[in-house]
Amino acid sequence: MEALVCRKLGDPTALKSSISEADNDSPIILSKTHPIPQLTTPTSVRVRVKATSLNYANYLQILGKYQEKPPLPFIPGSDYSGIVDAVGPGVSLLKVGDRVCSFAALGSFAEFLVAEQDELFKVPDGCDLVAAGALPVAFGTSHVALVHRAQLTSGQVLLVLGAAGGVGLSAVQIGKVCGAVVIAVARGDEKVQFLKSLGVDHVVDSSKESVISSVKDFLKARKLKGVDVLYDPVGGKLTKESMKLLNWGAQILIIGFASGEVPLIPANIALVKNWTVHGLYWGSYKIHRPVVLEDSIRELLSWVAKGRITICISHTYSLSEASLAFAAIKDRKAIGKVMIAIDNERSVKSKL
Repeated sequence: MEALVCRKLGDPTALKSSISEADNDSPIILSKTHPIPQLTTPTSVRVRVKATSLNYANYLQILGKYQEKPPLPFIPGSDYSGIVDAVGPGVSLLKVGDRVCSFAALGSFAEFLVAEQDELFKVPDGCDLVAAGALPVAFGTSHVALVHRAQLTSGQVLLVLGAAGGVGLSAVQIGKVCGAVVIAVARGDEKVQFLKSLGVDHVVDSSKESVISSVKDFLKARKLKGVDVLYDPVGGKLTKESMKLLNWGAQILIIGFASGEVPLIPANIALVKNWTVHGLYWGSYKIHRPVVLEDSIRELLSWVAKGRITICISHTYSLSEASLAFAAIKDRKAIGKVMIAIDNERSVKSKL
């Protein structure tokens, strides 16, 4: 099968063309003869991957800058969707041909992947299969953060930084589903207009205007005291500025550091203003709170099927174009999710 293999650490965007097995400089290569994974337990399921999502964490992992550092070589990739290709003799929840989605610690940047049956989620009718491959990590992160951790309620003010990215857009939409007043921060006219089209209450173009002044003017016009929940996948200077907008008793959700700078949150101010700071490493819920994570993804899939949320796909690439896909994330070109769609029609049939 075809699989994207990380054989050494480095920048996967360095190669500005299609990837092959002969690329000596790139940290990632496209193997066309990688072994198809076999069923490992009676309850395991092999999925023929149709689409897999790129997340900033995948990029950091290939750079060697992520908190989890797998041994080399490895196949990157986390959330994905596809068709059940084979099932073990003990599988009772799924059958060959079922549409599923899920996430893995590694391995989704390939044509086939094996998982346990209870790790897979059926994709409901009315939900696009490619879009389902973009849902688990980005929307799962925002749903656990906003619904489970912050317990966002109707009428509260939610401020989303990096709002045009994958997790940012998911936070904006989940905030609206919860009935919050949503303020979004992004850079550039195209991203601002897109966010407005989603019904965001106020959008700040941080490339043109002061976040503090713009948000304060909006809050004053709406007779609101301040921000109740800060959703922060960016870090750096923007976090520092946003803290000046927070209410007494506000909640800060630390999602990531796309700016490359880890912010300092002064403990003395958090004490005086009774702030709650939530660190959110979504992937660890699979180990420590798996039921929360599973319920979250099931609810999100039902929301997609009912049209309550929309999965926005910005760019779609093939496995051989993975360098370009990572560049779209690195250069912040995406509005929503960046995907790799896998053409299984030309691939050889798998064998048990």
